[in-house]
Amino acid sequence: MMVAGQRQRPVGQLLRGWRERRRLSQLELAILAEISTRHLSFVETGRAMPSRDMVLRLAEQLDVPLRERNQLLLAAGYAPIYPRTPLDSPALAPVRTAVRQVLAAHQPYPAVAVDRAWCVVEANASIGLFTAGVAAPLLAPPINALRLALHPAGMAARIVNLGEWRAHLLGRLRRQVAQSGDSELADLYDELRAYPCDQPEPEVEIPGAGEVVVPLRIRDDGRELAFFGTVLTIGTPRDVTVAELSVESFFPLDEATAVEVAATAEREWRVGSASAR
Repeated sequence: MMVAGQRQRPVGQLLRGWRERRRLSQLELAILAEISTRHLSFVETGRAMPSRDMVLRLAEQLDVPLRERNQLLLAAGYAPIYPRTPLDSPALAPVRTAVRQVLAAHQPYPAVAVDRAWCVVEANASIGLFTAGVAAPLLAPPINALRLALHPAGMAARIVNLGEWRAHLLGRLRRQVAQSGDSELADLYDELRAYPCDQPEPEVEIPGAGEVVVPLRIRDDGRELAFFGTVLTIGTPRDVTVAELSVESFFPLDEATAVEVAATAEREWRVGSASAR
């Protein structure tokens, strides 16, 4: 998957690229931004230089990610306005606290927080259900959640429906690349796509009888556990780091999985309590 570099291109070309990625005509975007089609055309061709407010207005209507909005501003000759604060900085302490509360509250089920590139920034203790038996290099920081899931030495060896789950994850990543234009994610997609898989991968996610979600079915100590996932994001981000943070939480898909996970958590709690005495 190839994504053209954006850093050296004029702002008009970048805006036109985002408009085409969103499959909007000049007329449609002009109506949304409440400007004339003529002015938009002049901006895209470089005959007119947009103001900072115009860049931001067009970026808002095009749903451009905050990181790329900064690039648009730079290309137009303006300073970036969206901070990119390190996650471990004091300013983001409330965000870190909230994420950790969400992860802890999700016990005994697995949950993990990831950044834009799918690198793990936080995880709860139950993520061990997924990482058992994974090769040590895949668990060395920075841990990439998608690489961990699909690498032959990672979770892939234990995923019962690998073809289906792999197609689901690759589809999500492919859409993310299309939405963001991110070349780093495009490289990750190419890497993951090259991993071997001995199961058929559906081109279209068509539900089977009684299915309402794409399940993750994983082998664990001779049993099969089934989960479905949810994604949580910060609702009102004004910082690039915060905007790119998400929490992936897994819930039991059936009663048998819920019972097994609860029993495992109870056993581990008893062992931990006995060791602490």
